[in-house]
Amino acid sequence: MEKLLVRGKKRLVGEVNISGAKNAAVAVLPAAVMCSGVSVLENLPDIEDVACICTTIEKLGGTCTYRDSHTLEIDCSKGIAYSATFEEVERIRASYYFLGALLARYKKAEVAMPGGCNFGKRPIDLHLKGFRALGATVIEEDGVVKAYADKLVGTSIYMDQVSVGATINVMLAATMAEGTTTIENAAKEPHVVDTANYLNMMGANIKGAGTDVIRIKGVSELHQAQYAIIPDQIEAGTYMIAAAITGGDVVVNNIIPKHMDSLTAKLEEMNVGIEERDESIRVTATHPLRGIDVKTMSYPGFPTDLQPQMAALLSICVGKSVLTENVWENRYQYMDELRKMGAKVDVNGRVATIEGVPHFVGAEVSATDLRAGAAMILAALAAEGETIIDGLRYIDRGYENVEHKFNAMGADIVRI
Repeated sequence: MEKLLVRGKKRLVGEVNISGAKNAAVAVLPAAVMCSGVSVLENLPDIEDVACICTTIEKLGGTCTYRDSHTLEIDCSKGIAYSATFEEVERIRASYYFLGALLARYKKAEVAMPGGCNFGKRPIDLHLKGFRALGATVIEEDGVVKAYADKLVGTSIYMDQVSVGATINVMLAATMAEGTTTIENAAKEPHVVDTANYLNMMGANIKGAGTDVIRIKGVSELHQAQYAIIPDQIEAGTYMIAAAITGGDVVVNNIIPKHMDSLTAKLEEMNVGIEERDESIRVTATHPLRGIDVKTMSYPGFPTDLQPQMAALLSICVGKSVLTENVWENRYQYMDELRKMGAKVDVNGRVATIEGVPHFVGAEVSATDLRAGAAMILAALAAEGETIIDGLRYIDRGYENVEHKFNAMGADIVRI
């Protein structure tokens, strides 16, 4: 089993280029199967989740051909199967997007229940409710979701709670429904907008993505398109926090600074220097950092996917911090790992109270999920001594060349 060996107390200095957004890529890739021609996707991150979805597309009968490490040609022009019940589907959460995509193209879909990181109940009830509202019959049996419809008909759908996955999945299905669909209380995350933009390039008629009301006028078919994935907001945030936790001076390139507003506001509140440029942000941390309160929210609020990384940073700030998780009910499983490194944390339900310590101490820890794995790396970078991190399969799901990017800025990380 591969592990990371991190020798800490290395100040990060330099630049880092951010890859394409994982959360956008894993929605846009399934959307590509709705096209009866050839799609070309650029700026794809070279990560395990993308590889897993590509394997799924090929097992369905499409072809995936890399033009280079970040540009993929997807050909589903000869038609594909509507049943995706193999191992790769069960491995990652985002495989549920094949439900909406296949249902749109073939009016039938069978997809195994998805996996991914386990930090609390993540039912897909809102997805299925949306499919039923569009006219599909949906049943769950033997770990497989089966959806069928003679035709899909546009309707008004209100999301009982803001859900990125349900918003995208229902949008996929509604793209080729008859008539107009309105999704109210829709998620506004950048990857919702990115998926809608890609669909529109293929001939869809989607308006309002990025607001809480999305209107979709159904079309009968989608044509081929070439599209570039947006930069990864969460990867960018991880490296911004890494600069802060090591007292570093780092320029984070190839980003959309507006997407980082909630994080930059909190870093500035902590006494971190932020300099925004057109497509980059410079992060400098030369002064003592102070503890603050952070609450995760749906976009444009503070992202839940940056909560573990922020917890690592808050653990070595001066004073007390309070972290409130408003998205998932059990996303603090990694706290025991931070405690092994010296963090002083008290968790009560969704609230974590963190008392700052002078520094972390190297230890053997595990990545309990993707973003928790990133938090372990950040803590290790700021720790005295050596840290060994296992569970790399989680980290590799969402971070491209993670040790190489850190090492280029002065870190000392080795895969063993």
